[in-house]
Amino acid sequence: MSTTEYGQYFKALRESKGLTLRNVEKITDISNAYLSQLESGKVKQPSPNNLYKLSEAYEVPYETLMGKVGYPIPNGGDTSSERSKSAEVSNKLGEISSDEEIELLQYLKFIRNRK
Repeated sequence: MSTTEYGQYFKALRESKGLTLRNVEKITDISNAYLSQLESGKVKQPSPNNLYKLSEAYEVPYETLMGKVGYPIPNGGDTSSERSKSAEVSNKLGEISSDEEIELLQYLKFIRNRK
């Protein structure tokens, strides 16, 4: 996944949770400027420490974020619960590309904002 692609992924995650960059800054203690650069693809390799903080804020497995940005993950990075969720989604929708995952997150944001 390129920096632009994972930047879009991080932005879609944030927006699907209804959070602003400032909200995430407060939750994670990661600067607003860094978060903006991460989402625009200017950060080449985010630190594992920052990825851990973002995984907590976005309620996404840490291993998923590590894998998205290119860090090696033992055993494919799937925890048993993540594997079962992934298998469930895959059974319902088939394989999902990175672009489709981003679009699904954006659609989730749209649905949540309608309420």
